[in-house]
Amino acid sequence: MNPRVFLFFLMCVGYCFSQETDRLNSYTFDANQFYGSIILHNPDISHLITDHPAGIILAYNRKTYGLEEWQQAYNYPDLGASFIYQNTNSSVLGEAYGVYAHFNFYFLKRNLQFRVAQGLAYMTNPYDRETNFRNNAYGTKLLSSNYAMINYHKENIYKGLGFKAGISIMHYSNANVKAPNTSTNTFAFNVGLTYTLEGKDTEYIRREKIKITEPIKYNLVFRTGLNESDNIGHGQYAFYTFSGYADKRLGRKSAIQLGTDVFFSNFLKELIEYQSIAFPENNVAADTDFKRVGVFVGHELFINKLSIGTQLGYYVYYPFDFEGKMYNRFSLKRYFGEKVFGVVSLKSHGAAAEAVEFGIGVRL
Repeated sequence: MNPRVFLFFLMCVGYCFSQETDRLNSYTFDANQFYGSIILHNPDISHLITDHPAGIILAYNRKTYGLEEWQQAYNYPDLGASFIYQNTNSSVLGEAYGVYAHFNFYFLKRNLQFRVAQGLAYMTNPYDRETNFRNNAYGTKLLSSNYAMINYHKENIYKGLGFKAGISIMHYSNANVKAPNTSTNTFAFNVGLTYTLEGKDTEYIRREKIKITEPIKYNLVFRTGLNESDNIGHGQYAFYTFSGYADKRLGRKSAIQLGTDVFFSNFLKELIEYQSIAFPENNVAADTDFKRVGVFVGHELFINKLSIGTQLGYYVYYPFDFEGKMYNRFSLKRYFGEKVFGVVSLKSHGAAAEAVEFGIGVRL
């Protein structure tokens, strides 16, 4: 990428927002150029790693100063939106264009910045049975994507301009919505500039810490979506997951969970029938039950009305062997009031994604 893109981006945002001095330095912008490698997380994509990907990350950030209690608890993070252009330098994989929402968290006197982002990416050259059959990484044009960055970060060194440098990891996957879905992970080094809008310095608001105590809460969640087995062309099927769990709040930020899931994964019906016919040596009966039941432990990290959930589960009812008895789930949850929430989850077996789950639940 041409370094002049950095200056063009910074001049544009500076012109467009320079009049917003009443917001008291509430906004920053940054542009990072990156260069790296696709990680060989699965031997099935070894033929796709032919060169080093490169690209640019553009970001808009809104500072927080403690106007809400949760902001102080997380050391006054930034809320932001970002855009990634990545050229994989592979004629098979093509290019990626991604849009994201992100948080920036600060450490070491705000000189170390950690960004975590979630979004969607458009891929220019996904799998096609006739024209691009070698691309077993991306089965669809639209993928779920996330990235993380850790940077040395120094703002406003000279007339609003600052500097940052660090490492990034970018992930692209459709979570088995449609096969193939081997996915890719890019590890990259990045360097860039930041621009801080002019304005008066704003002091951080400090409050007395609030101690949160709650009795055990009970949660009911319904999740659904579409997914496909790893066999290309076997079709997409709806799945339904019913979950119940108890959680106990440990403080302002955390709660622990214990519960159970019941899975109705219709793609397994097709896979069971296929294996019973195509691979009789596996001794899979065509009438094998496709349902699964799991138990799990989990953790929920509360950030304002959002929360991040992680769960580790084990199937206690498992009539058909698919990717092993252990499973894990990563969730983003949004609360609407005190009880009702919406949730988007990625369910996996280790690094092998099974489904993106869209759900609604209640916390009683």
